[in-house]
Amino acid sequence: QVQLVESGGGLVQAGDSLRLSCAASNRTFRSFATGWLRQATGNEREFVAAIKHSDGGTFYSASVEGRFTISRDNAKDTVYLDMNSLKPEDTAVYYCADQLVPVTGRGYAIGEKQYNYWGQGTRVTVSS
Repeated sequence: QVQLVESGGGLVQAGDSLRLSCAASNRTFRSFATGWLRQATGNEREFVAAIKHSDGGTFYSASVEGRFTISRDNAKDTVYLDMNSLKPEDTAVYYCADQLVPVTGRGYAIGEKQYNYWGQGTRVTVSS
């Protein structure tokens, strides 16, 4: 099965930028999309952004749209999350996950149960 490995997390100050990477391996099929979700301490895991593999279409949560950019490098089978203007409330463990099939309607999954394969997560801490 596909394996996803996140990297790039760290400790930054408010207003700084950070790039997260999600590298896939052992992929024998093309999933519908890859998403980034995050989980702050004591909170449920929440959707951040997703990118569709067929055409590169993207979808963002309202809390990050305009600040974060999701992109992909097909040759490297890697998905990136560029995070700008970081805020303390962006502090969380960030996970990338594969969505095998589209959901009815928008296509992109925003619920964690709709994702099929997960990475181990990378922690992002934004200090004020």
